[in-house]
Amino acid sequence: MASSNLTVEVVSPEKRVWSGEATMVSARTLEGDIGILPDHAPLLGVLVDGNVSIKAVDGSSHEFALRGGFISVSKNRVSVLGESA
Repeated sequence: MASSNLTVEVVSPEKRVWSGEATMVSARTLEGDIGILPDHAPLLGVLVDGNVSIKAVDGSSHEFALRGGFISVSKNRVSVLGESA
């Protein structure tokens, strides 16, 4: 059975920083570090200053330094809203 992918968008108030398909997203929230894989339970979290890492479906890795913000996960869609990136 083929696993689905995540549709990810990383945005800041100034611009869309990155968007695409990914197999994994990791970030640091007030509750601690989280890893998001396809079919993750719905989640809304507050991000703390730190890195958000994305593993794209093509095997490339992307890392973004964010200063606070929010992360939302629902139905294999991940939105990362950073105060600055």
